[in-house]
Formats: sequence, structure tokens, C-alpha cells
Amino acid sequence: MLPKQQKKIPVTAEIVDLDSSDDEGGQGAAAEFSNNVNKPSNNAKLQSKPPNAQAAVPSANNVNNRSLESRSFWKAGAYEIGPSKSTSFQGDLEHARVHPKFLHSNATSHKWAFGAIAELLDNAVDEIGSGATFVKVDRIYNAKDNSPALLFQDDGGGMDPEGIRKCMSLGYSSKTSNTTIGQYGNGFKTSTMRLGADVIVFSRAIQSGRATQSVGLLSYTFLRRTGQDDVIVPMVDFDISDHWAEPIIYSSKDDWSSNLNTILEWSPFASKDNLMLQFENIGSHGTKIIIYNLWLNDEGIYELNFDDDQEDIRLRDEANRGNPSKTHKRVLELQSHISYRIRFSLRAYASILYLRKFMNFKIILRGKPVQQLYIADDLKYSKAIMYRPTVGVASKEVMVETTIGFIKEAPALGVCGFNVYHKNRLIRPFWKVTADGSSKGHGVVGVLEANFIEPAHDKQDFERSSLFSKLEMRLKQMVMEYWKGHCHLIGHQPDGMNKSNLRNQSTVQPRDGDNMQKQSATDSHMHPVRPVIDLADDLQHQLPGQQTGTSRTSGSGKSPTVTGPVAGSAGEASLDGLSSRSIDQISEENIQLFNRCHEYIEKEVELKKTIEELENELEETRNKCARLSSHLESQRMQMITRQ
Repeated sequence: MLPKQQKKIPVTAEIVDLDSSDDEGGQGAAAEFSNNVNKPSNNAKLQSKPPNAQAAVPSANNVNNRSLESRSFWKAGAYEIGPSKSTSFQGDLEHARVHPKFLHSNATSHKWAFGAIAELLDNAVDEIGSGATFVKVDRIYNAKDNSPALLFQDDGGGMDPEGIRKCMSLGYSSKTSNTTIGQYGNGFKTSTMRLGADVIVFSRAIQSGRATQSVGLLSYTFLRRTGQDDVIVPMVDFDISDHWAEPIIYSSKDDWSSNLNTILEWSPFASKDNLMLQFENIGSHGTKIIIYNLWLNDEGIYELNFDDDQEDIRLRDEANRGNPSKTHKRVLELQSHISYRIRFSLRAYASILYLRKFMNFKIILRGKPVQQLYIADDLKYSKAIMYRPTVGVASKEVMVETTIGFIKEAPALGVCGFNVYHKNRLIRPFWKVTADGSSKGHGVVGVLEANFIEPAHDKQDFERSSLFSKLEMRLKQMVMEYWKGHCHLIGHQPDGMNKSNLRNQSTVQPRDGDNMQKQSATDSHMHPVRPVIDLADDLQHQLPGQQTGTSRTSGSGKSPTVTGPVAGSAGEASLDGLSSRSIDQISEENIQLFNRCHEYIEKEVELKKTIEELENELEETRNKCARLSSHLESQRMQMITRQ
């Protein structure tokens, strides 16, 4: 990094974007950096080291009143911010400050620890294009206090000095490919700070024939205990083109040494030799990330559980829900299903995290490769359904294929929902679109890749848009249509049919007209648009009383007797009531109502947007009024003073 001049704001503030995932570290950028490393830049956001680095970085021993108030993540940001201690000097440029507290508040976008881990896995997967063949995730130990730490290591292209500075920058991302997962330039910072208070990054790269290795430290503990009011990220770089580590010095050797000493004091490595040993197993290119001072839960226990399974990492609070010894057998069976295990088992979650299976890449969790699971392969009676949403201003139509079917445990387990991916990455697992309390759709699971809607920043949900609402409605319709045509295959009875109906159907063949009526009534009942169901109910109430065991005359004049409650059932009555209406009329009305639902949803989205704009205008108007009131009051006081 480019150090700053004595007693001045850093010449190159590292807008520190900590990862090879948020930025691919373009080769063009590396070449430009190598030609301009000694050219100062005032594009400052975050500091690589404090002003007057040698004196301004107090040690932990000298600052006793700056300890972290809580090691629990959700409480770690609750502290008072003191007055700014930075001063500006003649010639300094005004710049937006980034307080260390922002690192914590920024990380709260990850409500779920596994969501943060998935971000770091995404970074490694994005490196497949740069030759990565694996990413290792494991538990190691902090050499200074023997506490557990979390390791991520890949053999991708790595980051050169310019790349690691971009990686450490907030919001910077050069990923423009449609195949890369990262896009917001924030994932590394949010994910690492969500898992632990501190992270150190080691990276080796070869760019334009120059081999380098770099170390960067993002430490919430360091920033808090030394009372910093700007995010300071010490980094050191080495040129290893000649097979030994030659320090890359941009300003002075003292500045470089100051950065190194800060890293040694606040990282798990107490000496330069121990620090350099971390590059030994990286090879000629790759990245190693070590997250330490891991967060605790509210009970003061590590949030990540490394002990219950030596081949897995578990979420302690999720895994301990319920008492297995007192849990019903059916509940235990449900908890053994992948839809439940992904809540607390990283191995289970990683197994379905990516839609397409890797050819030459492995996720190695605690020494054992993760076996990828394609959910659609385990579905019974599966079928493919095409969905063609219209997207974009130009009304471009895309095609999305959804695979839908019953889980192999159906009907014993009522697991259901859609696994929705975006650019190969799982965003919403087992998304239940049917109403709670309804048995329709039990056991029905689907898989699709929805690249036409945008994921939220934590990649655990989608942005709420009209396209998302339309997708939700279409998925509901898919479930209902599939259930109607396939539920009997797993022992469920179609609507309006009971066991007597099913038995009689095998011996009595109704007229063609009756078949059409039944199909029409079933279609209207199964359709997700409610008004059609209400119509059938109204017709049913208007019909005269039915008689059990009556007969109907067929077209040939013969009168087959229908035994049991078939003729007297409510379903039969409603079918007779609908006989005067053609199937085409009901279908047309159904389609019109469905389209009206879409229109109302779009209007609702537009109205919400209008309300938001009006609220913003109202807030601006209030601010203007407040300023004018303050100005008038000031003028009035001046006039009183003059008198």
C-alpha cells in the first residue's frame, strides 16, 4: 500500500475490499499499478496505517480501557463513539471517514453465519476461471492464545498488491462476468466480520511476469483497542520473482516496518518468520484467509461448533434446538432430512449450495470433500415445467425450466418448497409457496435457476420486485397443477373424491359430459385464483337437495346405478350446477381473473414506490422548513440584538 506523508492523511487510503472473491484482480490493473506505485494519490477512503504510524498505533498493553465490551456478535457494536482525534493540516483534502463501527454494522446484513461462509466459498468458486481446483475450510488454532480460528484457502489466481487493496476496498468490484457470483464488492468484509472480530489475508499472485506475495490485516479488535476513528488496514508486500522475499517499499522503510509491526502485534503470528511460514503451503498462487477471535453466542459459547462432528462445522444454537430424547419419531425423521439439516450443518448446506456439479473443483471441509447433491435427482414422478417471464424495458422474454416432483420420503414427510438458484448459487432453499395449514403440495419440491431476478446483498433472499411477485404466483400455480394430477400416486385423494369415489370410478364410466364437468370443476377448484373457487361454492349453495343412490340416464337410454355417496356428494352437486357453462367460458374467466391479479400486484408495487418518493419529498420539505425556521429565528435574534 502507498503510505502517507508524516502527519498527513494517507496518500493512498485503502478502501479495503478484502477478498479475491469480490474482485478478480484484473491483470490490466496490476500492470498499471506496477507502473505507478510511487505516484501518490489523494483518492483516500480508508487508511493503510495511522498518521505518524510509529507513534499513533498504541499496543494492547498501553490501552487498557478499549477492550471489546462483548464477544457476542450482536452486541459487539454497542459502544459509545468518542470525539474524533484526527486533525487536518494545510493541504489535506476533505474525505468521507469510515468509522470502525461501520465494519460491524455492515456485517449485520448476515443474519445467518452460514450465509457469511457461503460468501467466502463463492469467492473461491469464482476463482475456477483462474485455475482454482479446491477450497479448504477447516478449524485451526491461534498460536498466541490457542483459541479456534477459521481457515479458508484456495489455489486460485491470488491477488497482487493492487488486487489486495481493491479487495480491501468497500464496495469495489471489477466482476462483470455473467458467470461470477460476486457482484456487489462487499461480501468479503461483511462475511469475515460476521464470523469473527479479526481476519488476516495471505495471497500470492503472478501478474505480468512479476511474482508477489501480500499480507493484509482487517482487525476490529485493533481498531477498537487503539481507539481509531477511521478504518486502518496495515498491509505489507514482497516481490518473490527472484525466489526470495524482497520487501516492496512505496514510501520509506520505516513506514513498511510500521505496517509489519502492527500486523505482528495484532495477528496470531508473533514474528516475521512465523508470518512468512503461512505462504509455504499456498504454492505459486492462491489465497489463504484466517478469521480469528470468532464470535460467541449469547451464552458465551463459540457460535460455530467444531467438536460434535470432526468432519463438519455446525451452528451450535440451531443444532441444539429441541430435546432429541423426548422428540417424536416423525419429528426426528423430519430433522434428518436435508431441508432441516442445512440449518445447522455446513456439510449439508454446502452439498446443495451450487446447482451444477463441479468437474475439476472440490470443497474440502475439515479434510473431507463435500459430496454435491442435485435435489432433482431424488424426486419421484418428476416433470419439467417451462416458465417464460417477460423482463426488461424491451419486454425480453426468457425461458426458465423448473423441475418439480415428490421427495422420495413422501407422503411420510411433508417437506415441500422450491430451491431457487441465481447464477448457480442457492438463494432460497425449500421456499414454501403454499398456504400454511393446507395439505395440498405436501412432499412437492422444485428446483429452478432464476437469473432474471436480483438477489439481496446477503444472497439469502431476492429483492422484492414485480418479477419476484409474478414468479411466486407462478410457482403456486405449478404446485397446485402438479398436485391435482399426481397426488394420487402417493396415496392422496384428489379434491371432491373419497375412497368410495375412487372404487366406483374403476367400475362405473360416467358420460363424456360428466368427465368434462368434473375436469372443469377440478380445474376451477385447484386454480390459485380464489374468485373461481368462490363461484363454484355459490353455485353449490344454489342447487336443490340431492338424493343418495340416484341414477342418471346415459345417452343410450340405459340407467346404470351409482351406489354410495357419489351422486349425493357436494362435489357432484357442484358439477351439475356447472353443467350449463362450458369449459371454455370458465377457463376464460379464470385466465382473466389471473391476469387481474398480476395487474393488481404491479399496481401495488408502483403505489409503494410512489409512496416512498412522496415520503422522501415530505422529509425534504420538512428539512427545508426547519432550515427556514432556523434562519428566520436567527434573523429575529439579530434584529433584537441591534435594537
